[in-house]
Amino acid sequence: MVRAVEQPGSGDLENKASTPALGLAPELRRRLKPLDSKPAGTLLVHEIYRSIQGESTFAGLPCVFVRLTACQMRCGYCDTVHAFTQGRVWALEDVVAEVERLGDPLVELTGGEPLLQPEAYPLMTRLLDLGKTVLLETGGGIDTRAVDPRVRIILDVKTPGSGESEGNVWSNLDRIRPTDEVKFVLLDRGDFDWALEVIEKHALTGRCGVLVSAVHGALHPRTLAEWILESRLPLRLQLQLHKLLWGADARGV
Repeated sequence: MVRAVEQPGSGDLENKASTPALGLAPELRRRLKPLDSKPAGTLLVHEIYRSIQGESTFAGLPCVFVRLTACQMRCGYCDTVHAFTQGRVWALEDVVAEVERLGDPLVELTGGEPLLQPEAYPLMTRLLDLGKTVLLETGGGIDTRAVDPRVRIILDVKTPGSGESEGNVWSNLDRIRPTDEVKFVLLDRGDFDWALEVIEKHALTGRCGVLVSAVHGALHPRTLAEWILESRLPLRLQLQLHKLLWGADARGV
């Protein structure tokens, strides 16, 4: 297993976010080659599109998605492997303009792992200043302390079944606020029981929304629903509406 290293906490938001990938172990940084040739001040963007928000407590709402390229993790069930390498360079101002053109008040930054690109931090702030509600979906392997506090963080805690649980930056859970959400993607009963231990240890159900999803094609959502009822905890079952509406392999939806 490989491990993410937490980043320093000194300086302002821009300085803290300037080199997020430097806090990663060398074997992880080698996965980020697509970012090597990206000019400073730009974003390597996989896609920007409108869709129905398929997950989180915002599920069902129209949303503009900004999907950034590259990820330091390689979860065994990943459904966006195309975002590891594919993308094109955008100026930050052009990303903001495209989000404004698409028009929805709800915007989600996702990936890949969006926090790997330092320009993602001022992008979120710019969108917030325009009055957007900004969601950040992060894999939990990058320290979140530099994220604008107005952003609603959806923190994906990697389970053993992902193959990347050693990459969790556990101090991210210390910073979780009531407006944030914690997500567990579950492969099997072992993952569910592991998640319950994390939820109890960090008292998550009393601090924020807790989301649980079944790995598509590996765990039936009905089974997960039964486990949730059995647990008697206020866990929110996610069904990934975008996959139900457009199919598991559809892109840009």
